[in-house]
Amino acid sequence: MRITVVGTGMVGQAVAGRLDELGHDVTVGTRDVDASLARIDPTDGSAFGTWAAAHPDVRVARFADAAADADVVVNATSGLVSLDALDEVGADALAGTVLMDLSNPLDFSRGFPPTLFVKDTDSLGEQIQAAFPEARVVKTLNTLTAELMVRPDQLAGDHTVFVGGDDPAAKQVVVDLLQSMGHTDVMDLGDITSSRGAEMFLPLWLRMMQSLGTGMFNVKVVREP
Repeated sequence: MRITVVGTGMVGQAVAGRLDELGHDVTVGTRDVDASLARIDPTDGSAFGTWAAAHPDVRVARFADAAADADVVVNATSGLVSLDALDEVGADALAGTVLMDLSNPLDFSRGFPPTLFVKDTDSLGEQIQAAFPEARVVKTLNTLTAELMVRPDQLAGDHTVFVGGDDPAAKQVVVDLLQSMGHTDVMDLGDITSSRGAEMFLPLWLRMMQSLGTGMFNVKVVREP
């Protein structure tokens, strides 16, 4: 498939690299190609340009050009900029396209742990669907750290990942991609309003990360036999 990953950060790199490894035609979308290739992450010293050089088959393009012919668009941007970034991708490019939304509405303006800038009666997933009504939005993977999003077998045993969206066929496309990356327990939470619960899981996830001292963990939904 032709897949565009919107976002050049840790999540975008992880997802784009894995999809490229699985044989998809992958493009990473960014606002400014040259600036992104030159940027150094001040938190860990990593450079998108170094990553891009190590993945020569992954194209890098401006938002407006990246998703023109995409079968799937992956929103791997920070929640604070997701709507703006997708607006630059363009409603026409997103119309009819499966849009995998990995974002979380995290607000770090008051430090750590962050709050959610939308919750309870709305969600970022719903806001994205409302802003781009012809896109086929599927919320998924936002409850995992980047490494486990794309390589869940780094944890022993079976563990759960969630999907939610209004379009059953779009959800099946996403489920197929998740399974190809190694996810064996994919739970359908229902329509796009289920993004509220998936996103509100993040405050608990962050506390668990603090307690465990790592983001390399997940939950398992245990069903009745």
